[in-house]
Amino acid sequence: MNGDDIGWALPAFDADAALVQLKRALRDLKLGERGDGFELRGKAVLRLKVEDGAIAALLAQRPALTPTWERRQLRSAAEQRKLLDELERRLRRWQDED
Repeated sequence: MNGDDIGWALPAFDADAALVQLKRALRDLKLGERGDGFELRGKAVLRLKVEDGAIAALLAQRPALTPTWERRQLRSAAEQRKLLDELERRLRRWQDED
């Protein structure tokens, strides 16, 4: 045992449980859920699915029926929070632009 090993590690990322939690947060933001995606006033803004122990997220650059997507892999709670923070910033910007 070296001096850096204190005998504990962060729990493994549970993508399925994180997806449930993330979907709840997205509904709290008043986004509509349709299949594996979330919409703002009928326009796609986010798609989510679990693959290979992570959450694969497609984040729209702008709300649209067929948006341009940014791909992200969420492998930790910190990455999940970053996605939510970024989406909240975009939602505020999109509302200001309307």
